[in-house]
Amino acid sequence: MERHTAESSGEGGRGVEAAAQGRQLRRLLQHADLPAVAESRKVMRDALRGWGVPGLADTAELLTSELVTNALQHTDRGAVLTATLSSGIAPRSRRLRVEVRDFVARHPRLRSPGDQVTSGRGLLLVQALADAWGVHPEGTGKVVWFELSIDAA
Repeated sequence: MERHTAESSGEGGRGVEAAAQGRQLRRLLQHADLPAVAESRKVMRDALRGWGVPGLADTAELLTSELVTNALQHTDRGAVLTATLSSGIAPRSRRLRVEVRDFVARHPRLRSPGDQVTSGRGLLLVQALADAWGVHPEGTGKVVWFELSIDAA
């Protein structure tokens, strides 16, 4: 399994605008709307079933909830969740890419929380379970993303 981290140095209403159009899902999230985390997991699972790749759902839900939670807790504005299913022909080219865009330029960083700490493991999970992940600047903020191979599902 190929893994790498690439680090480079919209706002909207409450996720009501979750629309799976073809093989792309876009969801607008408001700042500190933590119920939107659970809603994002459900929408992701439903989209993956509809796209015919339910085997990705458990991992995609978990990693999506980590990125959405980080964006909603650690930024002062909303975020945009986008999931895209690509259908390449070559082996291992079919992928699910999930991006969470927020409006704060500060990049997240991997932490090594102690055994007694109850948070801070989200990016460690992303690093361990995604085939690829990273962060890149976008406008006044950034996009944190991960990819999962469809062929491995």
